[in-house]
Parts: sequence; C-alpha cells; structure tokens
Amino acid sequence: MKRLVFAIVLVSCAASVSAQSGVDPSQLSKPPTDAWPTYNGDYSGRRFSPLKEITDSNVQSLSLAWMYRLGAGGPGGSIKATPLQVDGVLYFSLPDHVWAVDARTGRERWHFAWQSKGGDHIGNRGVGISGDSLYFETPDCNLVALDIKDGTERWHKSICDLDLFYFGTSAPVVIKNHVIAGVSGDDLDIPGYIEAHDPVTGERQWRWYVVPQKKGDPGSESWPNEEAAKHGGGMTWQPVTYDPDLNLIYVATGNPQPVVAHVNRKGANLFTASIVALDVDTGKMAWYFQASPHDTHDWDATQTPVLIDGVINGQPRKLVVQASRNGKFFVLDRTNGKSLVASEFVKTNWSKGFGPDGTPIPNPEKEPQIDGALVTPNQGGASNWPPPSFNPTTGLLYVPATQGWSIWYIYDPSDNPQGWGGTDRGGYSESMLTAIDYQTGKVKWAHKWGGPARSGVVSTAGNVVFTGGNTNSLVALNATTGNPLWQARLNAPIANGPITYMLDGQQYVIVGAGDTLWAFVLNPPPK
Repeated sequence: MKRLVFAIVLVSCAASVSAQSGVDPSQLSKPPTDAWPTYNGDYSGRRFSPLKEITDSNVQSLSLAWMYRLGAGGPGGSIKATPLQVDGVLYFSLPDHVWAVDARTGRERWHFAWQSKGGDHIGNRGVGISGDSLYFETPDCNLVALDIKDGTERWHKSICDLDLFYFGTSAPVVIKNHVIAGVSGDDLDIPGYIEAHDPVTGERQWRWYVVPQKKGDPGSESWPNEEAAKHGGGMTWQPVTYDPDLNLIYVATGNPQPVVAHVNRKGANLFTASIVALDVDTGKMAWYFQASPHDTHDWDATQTPVLIDGVINGQPRKLVVQASRNGKFFVLDRTNGKSLVASEFVKTNWSKGFGPDGTPIPNPEKEPQIDGALVTPNQGGASNWPPPSFNPTTGLLYVPATQGWSIWYIYDPSDNPQGWGGTDRGGYSESMLTAIDYQTGKVKWAHKWGGPARSGVVSTAGNVVFTGGNTNSLVALNATTGNPLWQARLNAPIANGPITYMLDGQQYVIVGAGDTLWAFVLNPPPK
C-alpha cells in the first residue's frame, strides 16, 4: 500500500510516540479539548469544542500540517468515519478496516484488516474506545474488539444475521460497562434493534427491538397485525447519545417497512422514525417521540439526538433536540419526551402541521401516488446522517441541510407490497448550512453553497464552524453570522464529520475527504 505523508510541523520522535493509556470514561462527559474520544466528541452529541486558539479573526492563517492517504492497493471508498483522537493517536475506519495514525504527523502506526464474509460495504461511521480497547462493526455483522496499542484482535461477536441481509455500519459507543451497537439493513422486511455488549468478553447484555415482536408488546397497537409489526424495519445505524444523570441513551430509529408502498402497515408504525430513550443498563424504554408517524418517504429519524442544558420560556430544562430528515425541528424534554418546540428548518409540504403533542400530522395527499405526488423534502431528506453541531455560546444548532423537491410514485399497488414498492424521481435541490435557534426553532441564518454539499459539522468557542462546502472544500464560517471566513480545496467531497483537538500547544482541525485524512494548524502559531 502506498501512503503519502506530508508534515509541516516538526515534532520529536519522543513526542509522536506518546503512551497509549486509552480513554478515561470521565472524558466522555466533558467537551473535548486534548482528545476526541468518542464519535461526537462527548456523550451529548453537540460536537462542540471549547478550544479557541483558532478564532474567527485568525482562521485565515490555517495551513496544511499533514495528510495521510490510503493510496493504491487499499480498500478504496471514502472515509465516512469520524476519527477518534486519544493519547496523540487518531483511529478511524472503513468497512473491514481500522487504522491508527499519529495525530501530530499523520504517520501510520498500525492497520487492521478484517477477513470479510460479505455484507453491504456502503460505509463505516467509526470506532468506539474504552480503556485500551477499540470496538468497530463489520459489514458481515460482527462487533470486533482490538488492542489500541497494536491493532491485534481481542474478540469478535456476531451482532446480526448476514443471511437476513443485515449489516454493520454504526460507530459503537462505550458507556460504563456497555458497548452499544446498532444495526443496518433497512431495505428488506426485517426488524431493527439495538444491543449492549460486555466490553471485556463481548457477550450480549441486552437487546431492544424497535418494532413489536409479538401481540401485546408496547407499540403493537400501531400496526395492523403481528406479522407486519414483527418485520417492520426501524434500523439503528446512528450512534447514540447519553445523559449520565438520567442514565438514559437516546436512540434514533429508521424508517418502517415496506419503505414507500405502505397499504399493508396502516397505523403509526411505532417505534420507527422516532427518538427513543432507553435505560443504558437494562435496555428498558423510558419514553419515545415519533418524528414521522407512518412514514411513507424513507425519512428515517436517524439524525443525531443532541442533548442541551438550556432555557425554554424562562425555565432551565434538560433538552434533546433533533433536526429530522423530514424537515421538522423538535425540542423535547429529555426526562420525559414531552414536546416543547416544533417547527420546520426548510420548507415542507407533507404535513398539515403539528398535533397537540408536537407530532407532525401527515397529509394523505402527499403520500406517494401511482400518478405521482410533488413533495418536499426529497428522499435524501432535509438532513441526513452527517452529524450537526450545537454551540452553547451562540445557542445555535448547525445543520447540514437540503431543500429538495421530487415526485413520489407507487409502483407496487398490491394489497401486500414488499421491500420499497415505490420511490421518488428527479426535482430541484439546494444545499446549505442552516443555523437554528433552539429556543424558538427558527432559522437564524442559512449559508447556501451553490452546489451539492453534505458533511458533518464541528463548532468551537473561537466562534468558528467547520464543515464541508461544495467544490470539495473544507470551509470555516462565522458561528454567529454564517459569513465565510476561510476554505481549503481538498481532493474529494468531505464525507465525515470534522474534529478538532489540542496537542503540544497547537489546535488541529482534522477532516476526511475521499481516501485522505487532512490536518490543518495555524501557521505561524499564535504567540
């Protein structure tokens, strides 16, 4: 495998070979500074850094520190994983592969290759780390544990059935003595679930099914019969967020099955397209909120549930917010799931407004039709899996958004459609980064790209937002106004979420584009 490493910042060998003591669990409840130890930086899902060496006044001085390219002979594909940075080492993944790269220089430390037996290789969103163990999912339905020092395997356990066309893409999240793993496979009539595994042995501790598995289970009344419910979909391919005080994880669930044709699943189809709060120790459901009742447009609600300690109507509240794929923005009390704010962050026409509980009311005229129905958003959604960021200083949630219109068709009009049974075709779309005031649900500003762009976001205390723009660019925007500050043209579109960390007195910004990791620092460094 050929690799390209370019370093501007000179460091000593002693500095680049730091001790790998692993992740202290206490790190995961604090905004990240000298590490990025879990998928969203910490358990809250905010992807906010309190670092402010890089500011809106000096970000123009960012320059390339190093780049690491997988190169010829590698697995190919785009880096969709958010890298983790622990003890001066970056860890990231592609399907069946994990790398450890020096966070100061970009030099490879080790590479692990899983011997795959198949599965969908659509992408891998990253790894989880606890202590000196690293965890990742494989396309062929395994949860694998590695030693972070050298990448040797410690154990692997099956998390799904490849013969039923499940596969693994999600980044595991380690919470206390649980490795939380979700599953993918929402193109077929199989049930979604999420489960917890012991970090030392890999043994399964609990499993929670998104859809009812038998008559009388919670939510079974929202399906026409047991068979429809049991095979109703609802995949769990987004990493969870977690509130240590409430001991609850917040699970974002996928679309119901069949995906578009829907006559054989009348009802709300719980608990698909929902935010669900589970006890992390038992997997028992505490509450749920359904973002898209009886979804007919492939609008899974697997967008990050972001935890905010904020103020609504003058009262301090523990909140969870989501900019959902269906174009709706929700603010919930995360202790009980009660809706506090409901709005839209792009134009939508598929609903008749919101019910008393804040749940959208679908408009039957905008369900897919044999002759077609003009609907916004399109199938890609107003938002999708790339993670947003919340800045507690500005009070804004930064969402990679798209205004898209398309015509939705049914092509299986039978009484018992299977799989998709319909889809959308064509239409106008426009990409933007949207900043939403969490207290009101109103859009404060939207920076339009003038071309397709959809990547993750990180915001900082330096009043800067980093994300991917069009023309294969890493872009810095003013977090308060959305004004452009800086950009760097890369080799491909950004397909993951940027991260930032401080090492040796310098703040790094790391992003993946295509098969390459890019690292940027201020040059010259601030005095």
